[in-house]
Order: sequence, then structure tokens, then C-alpha cells
Amino acid sequence: MLIPEVARFMTREPYTVPSTCSAARARDVMRSHLIRHLPILDGTELVGIVSADALAALDKVPGINLDHVEIAKVMHRPLTVWGSVPLDEVADYMSDQKVDCVVVLGGHGVQGIFTATDALRALSNLLSRAAN
Repeated sequence: MLIPEVARFMTREPYTVPSTCSAARARDVMRSHLIRHLPILDGTELVGIVSADALAALDKVPGINLDHVEIAKVMHRPLTVWGSVPLDEVADYMSDQKVDCVVVLGGHGVQGIFTATDALRALSNLLSRAAN
């Protein structure tokens, strides 16, 4: 069986925010679009990623106001793959690194994001095809 590329199952054109926005703005984007991971850009360059869990934890710290915290202070270095990488290699990479998302790059920067939810959707799709 030919293994499909990760680009087939990624979430295309993910929501992003600039590195200068506040943590509160990033949280609001994530809440309004029901997403858990948000790539951070400096212009068109990927510079970080933040999770909803990280922002929720920070929001619980006494004396911290997310309106006054730059997202650049909260983000971490994203793990990236190219859209042409086979799905099994991406799944192994995510498992080895113990992460639940990778940012997918293409010729013009961020092409998509591949999360654990996308991986489950891919598994379901591949199992359904194999059963038929």
C-alpha cells in the first residue's frame, strides 16, 4: 500500500497570529475557531507555536494579565515537516517527540498544521479504505 503524504490529511491554511500580538488575542482566536494550536508568524516566517493548554495555565497564574503578555514570550519552537513527507513518518516523528501537532511547510511558508485529531481522522479514513 502506498503511504499518502501528510498534506492530504493536514488542516490547510491554519489560523495564525503575529509574534507581536498579546496572549489574550491568541487565546481569543483559538476560542473563536475552536482550535488548540496556533502558529506564530513574524511576517510570513514561522517563529513559534502556542497551545490552548499553555495559555490556560498561564491565565491561572495570579497577577498575570494575558492582555499584557506578548505571545512571543509564551510560544515555543514548533516542530515542522514538509507536506510531501509520508504520513507514517510524520506519525513516528510526532510519537518520538511526544507532541500532538506539527506545522506543515510548503514552498511559500506555512501550508498547514497536522494535529493528533488530524491523525485520528487519517487513521479512520485509511481503515475504512482497507476494509472495503
